Amino acid sequence: MRVAILGYGKMGKEIEQIALERGHDIALKVSSDTKSFSLNNCDVAIDFSLPSTAVANISRCLEEGVPVISGTTGWLDAYDDVVAKCKSVNGTFLYASNFSLGVNIFFELNRNLTELLNKFPQYIPSIEEIHHTQKLDAPSGTAISLAEDIIKDSSYKNWTLEAPKKDEIGIVAKRISQVPGTHEVNFDSEVDSIQIKHTAHSRKGFALGAVIASEFIHDKKGVFTMKDVLNIS
Repeated sequence: MRVAILGYGKMGKEIEQIALERGHDIALKVSSDTKSFSLNNCDVAIDFSLPSTAVANISRCLEEGVPVISGTTGWLDAYDDVVAKCKSVNGTFLYASNFSLGVNIFFELNRNLTELLNKFPQYIPSIEEIHHTQKLDAPSGTAISLAEDIIKDSSYKNWTLEAPKKDEIGIVAKRISQVPGTHEVNFDSEVDSIQIKHTAHSRKGFALGAVIASEFIHDKKGVFTMKDVLNIS
């Protein structure tokens, strides 16, 4: 495949390395300094840009018929609009708050654990996430996805960074230098606690998942998630 990398920062460089190792060509690299670019020679685009540019990048790919995946977080208030645009132009789009294969398995564990504990309301959920100090959004998109999966299958209504009310899931977001990403879901009762945790050791896991996702979508039409890529029902 001829890959466009929209957002050539640290993640973009990791994606470039993985894509080349897997036999793909890098047709385009767009950084914050890029004034204009062409998608004419691109088979697929991988967007890891900024929240302020992600929607424009994704929309342009859809308009020009280039399948696009996005791992940029912080723009999801426009997600439904992007999905509608994708459908209107018969395009191809995949968003993931986290492309790590391990994190997506972690998502599934969280959903299964939530379903099991629904019968035991004494277990109170909470989430902690830790990322590097360069991460712009808080909480992380991954933490929000974890919270939303709990909310979908429980009596909880919302998540918060403040002290949680009875129907809210508390999220603690920490920023520490050189931490690629750690997420922990806790279910605490008076007598014990149940915890699941995912710790990333480097950005390579995110980059590998993004390239695998781009391989999955490049010849398809529609809106997809990592559950489709991993064939998780």
